[in-house]
Amino acid sequence: MRDLRLGRSAFGRSVAALALGLTLNCAGCTGVAPSTAVSGGPARNSWTIPGHLRLGEPDEPDALNPFFSHNAAADEIETLLFAYVFRYDAHGNLIPEVAREVPTYANGGISRDNKTITLHVRPGLKWSDGAALDARDLRFTWRAAIDPRNNTKLRIGWNDIASMDVPNDTTLVVHMKRVNSAIVSEIWGGGGGSSYPPLPEHLLGKLADLNTAAFNTTPISSGPWLLAAWNHGASLEFVPNPRYWRGPPKLRALSWKIVPNPDTLFEELQTHDVDVYDNVPENQVPRLKMLAGITTAKRLVANYRHLELNTRRPQLADVRVRRAIALAIDWDRINATVYHGIDVRAVSDIVPDSWAAPAIPQWRFDPAAARRLLDAAGWKSGAGGVRAKDGVPLALTISATNKPGNEQAELQMQQQLRAAGIELTIKNYAPSFLFAQNGPLYSGGYDLSWSIDTNGPEADNAGNWSGHYMPPHGANTSFLNDPIITQTSEDALATFDRARRKTLYQREEERIHEMVPAIFLYWEVSYVGYNSDLRHYVPAEYDMAGAWNSYEWEI
Repeated sequence: MRDLRLGRSAFGRSVAALALGLTLNCAGCTGVAPSTAVSGGPARNSWTIPGHLRLGEPDEPDALNPFFSHNAAADEIETLLFAYVFRYDAHGNLIPEVAREVPTYANGGISRDNKTITLHVRPGLKWSDGAALDARDLRFTWRAAIDPRNNTKLRIGWNDIASMDVPNDTTLVVHMKRVNSAIVSEIWGGGGGSSYPPLPEHLLGKLADLNTAAFNTTPISSGPWLLAAWNHGASLEFVPNPRYWRGPPKLRALSWKIVPNPDTLFEELQTHDVDVYDNVPENQVPRLKMLAGITTAKRLVANYRHLELNTRRPQLADVRVRRAIALAIDWDRINATVYHGIDVRAVSDIVPDSWAAPAIPQWRFDPAAARRLLDAAGWKSGAGGVRAKDGVPLALTISATNKPGNEQAELQMQQQLRAAGIELTIKNYAPSFLFAQNGPLYSGGYDLSWSIDTNGPEADNAGNWSGHYMPPHGANTSFLNDPIITQTSEDALATFDRARRKTLYQREEERIHEMVPAIFLYWEVSYVGYNSDLRHYVPAEYDMAGAWNSYEWEI
């Protein structure tokens, strides 16, 4: 899942919020009048607004229907709005939510042939409009996900299902076309990728398609929170969902305040106009620890920064050119200077603390070896030092989101690649365009991309690298169609034997390293600063679990 983008035009308060008589003052979203009822006891800090938590966030969701949203902002907001079949905790463990238990062999949820999965839905669940949420909504969501009329971003896992039976309101029996060992977490596991929450059949079931449904920007809720207002470019405002199965959250209001500039966001934490600033940039971490009334926490997060290469581009079709790029760039220097060396160097797209983490060498900085590869590939030095082949210069464009740290890294790459004879032009975009379905990445209209991807706890990564999952049918935006990678990723899904899967992922990652659809720089070590009055806030390793226990937060 791609990490950063923005949204568009404004709309008013939700009907549900108005029906409850709830109001929020969102002009600037720097605060509201304190509530007379203080949640969890008296505040220690004078700037705390009892019962109202303000999240400082750099981005805005591109949609609020998980079928069509592509960024981390949407992933996290969707965990506020929806009850997923399962929710991840801070460490990537599945917590039953819509389902009463995680299916296993022991409880009869997974058949011995691995091709039938039975889910027991929690009785009495309600949508925020009062309609029942039951097993039929789960079946409808599968049908909608695979419906070709819907521009569903990913169908991975969903298209492995042959049928679903609903013997009663609280039972769903899933029959698989083939064994998929990642199926439970892949399609039901709590946000991001192809994991979708149940969608309301009573509201969406009669539509010809969901592509332009009003629900995509003004959804009803099944999760802890209701969307009260989306002030585009400024904030999203949330109020408790009184029909959430756990009971309404302990906070009376939650603000997602959009502050794209990291320096401005830091200042708002310092001046206490926001209560939480997560994923603090590396250059701000030393200052973060000096702020009064702010608690600082850090953890490894499953976000990896990488350079992705579009293998469909003529200049990048030869693997020798891709390897030359990997060798011509001083990755350690970029990590140390631009990103201050606080992150964990990456060798693959599998989290280093995962059971499936492979042993892969890092790319070394070897400009001489890079030049030899380019010579062997027929790219000869030309006018101005830029290599050319058959009259075509070795000129590439690199794209990222328009943030200062990205450009600093790109400038180093530009200088180092020029020394190898490769001309690099920087062409950055707003996140909302770069990561959109019709934007440069998913349409293939780019050469090199410098971005962060987010991973879930499941090691399956076919959606990023398999030849079966190129856009618009997946997220393989390198467009590498390698039969070894494709087959190995499929073999890993065809067994529940974890030792066998680990061996297969080692083989797959070795092949990715060999074919170079991407070069991995680091896994984030993320810092968060938050109001010391905030209680029960537990930062998570996985982005889709970032707001995993928002119903428990108190301030």
